[in-house]
Amino acid sequence: MNNKVKQQVSVLFMLFCILFCVCLITANVLETKQVSIGPVNITGGLIVFPISYIINDCVCEVWGYGRARLLIWTGFAMNFIFVLFGALADAIPGAPYWDNEAGFHAVFGLAPRIAAASFAAFLVGSFVNAYVMSRMKVSSGGRNFSARAILSTVCGETVDSVIFFPLALSGVVPLSEMPSLIISQVLLKTLYEIAVLPVTIRAVHATKRVEGADVYDTGISYNVFKFSTAD
Repeated sequence: MNNKVKQQVSVLFMLFCILFCVCLITANVLETKQVSIGPVNITGGLIVFPISYIINDCVCEVWGYGRARLLIWTGFAMNFIFVLFGALADAIPGAPYWDNEAGFHAVFGLAPRIAAASFAAFLVGSFVNAYVMSRMKVSSGGRNFSARAILSTVCGETVDSVIFFPLALSGVVPLSEMPSLIISQVLLKTLYEIAVLPVTIRAVHATKRVEGADVYDTGISYNVFKFSTAD
């Protein structure tokens, strides 16, 4: 396997990037639905949002932290554009004969506080996930992918939840309920990753074989604002 990744993005990386962006945008829409699974209350976004962390793991494992950084910033930009245009459409008065204003607002009228919390949590959580995955791969010599994928997800999702829920729901949800809400979200998302881990492993092996890449991030910059994929 090659330790250096080519500067041109491949078709396969592009497809991962598209799927990543679709998952983030879809999660935004599904978050508007509240779901109960037994005694646990979650949002519909849980169906798809953990997939973004799985893709993050795959990209970081195959192409390295530099490509994961590009992936995260691309996802952030596409998600921001979606939220921005949704907010603009929501602000434009509806036609006199249109009677679905409340439903449209429920989906696209994301409160600025919640949008800011979501963006901040996504960025920090995703970069923590990629950093942990990258560092563990180097320290383990590329072994134990399953453990690395799970632990990086736990770290990323924990940071994501710790940032999002207090920023978005402080004053709405009692402070005493925050820890259980955060823990349940992290636990469910981690269980999700464990459940699909066999598929993730096969996808990573197949991608490495097709791309001829298996990057180890030795001597690179972990600066999140370095937009070049060259490290």
